[in-house]
Amino acid sequence: MLTQCGLTPFRLARAGDPVSLVDVVSSGGTFECLYTLLRDWVREEREPWDVVRRKIRFIGIVSRGSTSPKTHRWQQHADWTSDLPAGAVSNVSMDPPLYRYLADRQTKVTRTFGPGAGGPPPIRHDDDGRRALAEAVALVAYGRRPETRARLIRVLSAQKPYPKAWLSLLRR
Repeated sequence: MLTQCGLTPFRLARAGDPVSLVDVVSSGGTFECLYTLLRDWVREEREPWDVVRRKIRFIGIVSRGSTSPKTHRWQQHADWTSDLPAGAVSNVSMDPPLYRYLADRQTKVTRTFGPGAGGPPPIRHDDDGRRALAEAVALVAYGRRPETRARLIRVLSAQKPYPKAWLSLLRR
């Protein structure tokens, strides 16, 4: 699946821009599996891990919660994140009801996929799978609309400190 997306050790080692991997995160286990897979694959392909590790980002979508220093943050309890540069692992928080919907209640388009699964899982072709796929397509289309991006830029610009790098990407 990674090869089909153009995400190979060879390409990562030679990419100009970093690649961001995004997932709805609870404990970070999926990211840990993906990190381990990439690390082993880079070693197997004899590409320079020190170069590749600077080209990957992990962005966790998390439920908005307390900003207290005592708040549990998944990446602070994961050993593998210390192998990456500062800022390579970050979170985007969302309202708890939306997070619960995406993480727990939204119909998944494919079966769970993990190491040893023997290839990517097939997309579900039942009514629930079709509705979930249509919803995913609609969400992506909504996110690409100029007025959606403009609203997001307004909201993010109002935050102090606002995320300047993100805003420049949204304006493209």
